[in-house]
Amino acid sequence: MVWWVQVEFYMNENTFKERLKLFFIKNQRSSLRIRLFNFSLKLLSCLLYIIRVLLENPSQGNEWSHIFWVNRSLPLWGLQVSVALISLFETILLGYLSYKGNIWEQILRIPFILEIINAVPFIISIFWPSLRNLFVPVFLNCWLAKHALENMINDLHRAIQRTQSAMFNQVLILISTLLCLIFTCICGIQHLERIGKKLNLFDSLYFCIVTFSTVGFGDVTPETWSSKLFVVAMICVALVVLPIQFEQLAYLWMERQKSGGNYSRHRAQTEKHVVLCVSSLKIDLLMDFLNEFYAHPRLQDYYVVILCPTEMDVQVRRVLQIPMWSQRVIYLQGSALKDQDLLRAKMDDAEACFILSSRCEVDRTSSDHQTILRAWAVKDFAPNCPLYVQILKPENKFHIKFADHVVCEEEFKYAMLALNCICPATSTLITLLVHTSRGQEGQQSPEQWQKMYGRCSGNEVYHIVLEESTFFAEYEGKSFTYASFHAHKKFGVCLIGVRREDNKNILLNPGPRCIMNATDICFYINITKEENSAFKNQDQQKKSNVSRSFYHGPSRLPVHSIIASMGTVAIDLQDTSCRSTSGPTLSLPTEGSKEIRRPSIAPVLEVADTSSIQTCDLLSDQSEDETTPDEEISSNLEYAKGYPPYSPYIGSSPTFCHLLHEKVPFCCLRLDKSCQHNYYEDAKAYGFKNKLIIVAAETAGNGLYNFIVPLRAYYRPKKELNPIVLLLDNPPDMHFLDAICWFPMVYYMVGSIDNLDDLLRCGVTFAANMVVVDKESTMSAEEDYMADAKTIVNVQTLFRLFSSLSIITELTHPANMRFMQFRAKDCYSLALSKLEKKEREKGSNLAFMFRLPFAAGRVFSISMLDTLLYQSFVKDYMISITRLLLGLDTTPGSGFLCSMKITEDDLWIRTYARLYQKLCSSTGDVPIGIYRTESQKLTTSESREIASQSQISISVEEWEDTKDCKEQGHHRSNHRNSTSSDQSDHPLLRRKSMQWARRLSRKGPKHSGKTAEKITQQRLNLYRRSERQELAELVNNRMKHLGLSTAGYDEMNDHQSTLSYILINPSPDTRLELNDVVYLIRPDPLAYLPNNEPSRKNSICNTTGQDSREETQL
Repeated sequence: MVWWVQVEFYMNENTFKERLKLFFIKNQRSSLRIRLFNFSLKLLSCLLYIIRVLLENPSQGNEWSHIFWVNRSLPLWGLQVSVALISLFETILLGYLSYKGNIWEQILRIPFILEIINAVPFIISIFWPSLRNLFVPVFLNCWLAKHALENMINDLHRAIQRTQSAMFNQVLILISTLLCLIFTCICGIQHLERIGKKLNLFDSLYFCIVTFSTVGFGDVTPETWSSKLFVVAMICVALVVLPIQFEQLAYLWMERQKSGGNYSRHRAQTEKHVVLCVSSLKIDLLMDFLNEFYAHPRLQDYYVVILCPTEMDVQVRRVLQIPMWSQRVIYLQGSALKDQDLLRAKMDDAEACFILSSRCEVDRTSSDHQTILRAWAVKDFAPNCPLYVQILKPENKFHIKFADHVVCEEEFKYAMLALNCICPATSTLITLLVHTSRGQEGQQSPEQWQKMYGRCSGNEVYHIVLEESTFFAEYEGKSFTYASFHAHKKFGVCLIGVRREDNKNILLNPGPRCIMNATDICFYINITKEENSAFKNQDQQKKSNVSRSFYHGPSRLPVHSIIASMGTVAIDLQDTSCRSTSGPTLSLPTEGSKEIRRPSIAPVLEVADTSSIQTCDLLSDQSEDETTPDEEISSNLEYAKGYPPYSPYIGSSPTFCHLLHEKVPFCCLRLDKSCQHNYYEDAKAYGFKNKLIIVAAETAGNGLYNFIVPLRAYYRPKKELNPIVLLLDNPPDMHFLDAICWFPMVYYMVGSIDNLDDLLRCGVTFAANMVVVDKESTMSAEEDYMADAKTIVNVQTLFRLFSSLSIITELTHPANMRFMQFRAKDCYSLALSKLEKKEREKGSNLAFMFRLPFAAGRVFSISMLDTLLYQSFVKDYMISITRLLLGLDTTPGSGFLCSMKITEDDLWIRTYARLYQKLCSSTGDVPIGIYRTESQKLTTSESREIASQSQISISVEEWEDTKDCKEQGHHRSNHRNSTSSDQSDHPLLRRKSMQWARRLSRKGPKHSGKTAEKITQQRLNLYRRSERQELAELVNNRMKHLGLSTAGYDEMNDHQSTLSYILINPSPDTRLELNDVVYLIRPDPLAYLPNNEPSRKNSICNTTGQDSREETQL
């Protein structure tokens, strides 16, 4: 038999006491109402006291009875009794509800004692009418009001869940304490002076303010000893209470300064702001962001809220105190993973959120993980806030695919390094394009190249709708190349790409078959955007002097003038038609009786003619036409074209490349180890036809894959493919080898640039480029800027050992570029250093641009590309255009970046405008800039010094060659002592020095200073020559020891007397010079193929065993 027992559960809240406690104490809202009522009662009692004082007539005489008795009207007494009854009842009830077993704890509380003093006399006066005029210090209720206010604020913050209210509470307590002290002193002095000066409330207020402010005029003073004693007591209380309050307030203020407080909701709703989330904020990163962000005029009213978990750096604090930044930048110490901190930053109201990775950490993967979590947290808290995320490793990119804009550091870094090897100074070109500048750098320099370089550096990429543009509106219905050429000829702007209204993809140079529509968005390079340009029409020439023929004569080209006042560019609109001439203007000068016509330049057609377009059939490789049939067959069997079958990470853009029919065994990828398939152990043994490209890196990260792809892209002719050697400190992983084994002529070797033997084995003596990547292990340097120390010293060693080697270096900090190829006594480098300091003082964002290694594209820092992410807030297309230029993305119909070199056969073109026309009318290429190399201009004295140096060098070489023939057995032991410091062993060298001295001594006395300088310089040059010979012998000895051939090692080839720089979108009248390298955006050759051919999406797996032209299956 089962017995069912009913069990009832009782809660403590069912009792009457617990219900009252729930209503008066536990419940936040009801408790807040009770405390607000209590606070109002206390204020009412103080107000009634003031009313009683104001209504009372001052009594005559100095009797002490005036202290104990006052005049109180019956209605006023009734109100005060009612307030006292309610206050006492509430106090007793709350004491009963909060009673915990100790009655004395409740009775001896100061608020309870004050309540008894102020309420009990009024209650007694009900039963004893003669005590109705008894003085009661009701003004002490101000302290009870202060206590009720504190409890009320605590309940309020608890109800609305405010955790950042400590500062507010402390300020409120301090203010209320001061008010209570002053009010108590006013009422006390006024009452005690009833038997003295009979002060009113205003006089008492005046006395208290003068006394507490330590002014003490003395015109109002207490007379009675009781009032004097009261003043002493109040001063003592103030000296004890106020310092404690101020100390707590100061502590909280300092803590708030560290944490940054919060960004107010009102400001967030009325002003625009962006949030910058970083794990650690360095001064360089902050200044790069602020300078680039506020370089745009429409962002001047934006606020920047920095959310960082670490305490503010001293340098950052000093910068943020500058008025220019203190009014616009707010620093909050907090974490993006906490909703409370995101609420403080008002992330849900932000216009954008920038999340940057910490690249100065050894473990970059861990840094990426932190960035990913921050991005997830921001997306969860504010799903509508645009995200701009910087990631380091490409394999982590797919985790933040939801972000609006993503910049992967290693992708961009390796792609730029690769293009630097085939298009010189690509890194400098991209860096200048993504930096905001007005082109004012270097304009005060006496050097002409610095003026041109600085002015052209102000060119940036802008966009505009064609039908709204003055630049391009007239070219609606015409071909892209026609619009690009004529816009450059007329306005000096370079049209590089378009985006169709029905297509989100940007097309760089879609070619002459692309017809411009009114709704197309045009992307162009110019010194400023069209909206900030003012157009001025010049006086038209007479029609009789104008020839209607198209560009067959030297036309006057537009001149660009910068109006500094408004930052606009005034463009002179000139007549684009050419002036009449007596004959063909491009004809060569006559020689004797023969007339030789100079090659003419065809006009750029408005609509493309298929027969006039000389497209480069890159799919069939031009080099194949120059080979014999046997070589062509072997070449076709060796390479194919297709998409790489394996990618090392998710999210890599597929690129059409040169590939092998079968993947290379992993053992054959090792350059310095023989295997069963080949017996080569060094780069020289392979017999490569082209020079090597060597990459020195610490590990084979997935980003290194983006170095190989641009160098094996399908538009690179097979004949020009350079072998790639990866010099790695650590062996690569198998999955990385699986990704690179399909590419031709790609090898790796385990070694370091610290080791000369490793460098020689990997073929550094016949390498075209040496790429040195910054190592992650150096990031742990105690001093931030020392992270590049090892890389800089190693590159300097390479520069000294192999002076003819083109070295491309990546650094962590741009400020360290001044140490690249460092020469302590180079006057020209010192002059460039002074110029850099002047530009930095002027506020330039590109102060480092005049450093010769950077201008020549031999060094760059990935931190310079941080501005790409910042610029994308205003120009949302910049990341896409940069990825297309670097070959990271391939869009069908979009062109690619390449270069051409100006030879002697091309100098007849003369100017950049004519070259623009030649390219647009023939191949459809669009030039965007020039890479120019020129010799440094030397004075006459310097030229003589160099001449004397060369004579001495030749003499030394001849003498050493003679000595080498005579003393072959003792050559190695004596050669190290053949320096300029030991001339006793070299009679010829000593004889030359004596002739030197005699020739210099014949000079006049007024040139004695210059003579001394010449002697010093010539001795230094002689010392350099001897040092180079020692370095050359060191390299030769190591090569012989390793069994390597020393042929081809050119130890004396040096490029110290040349400088290189970039001219982005130069003016049309710029003269072409020999060996200029012109940057081109070449149309996609796949876009010209017939539409009836199959798609190019077939991979290499489907092309094995077929002819090379059939392999692509386009």
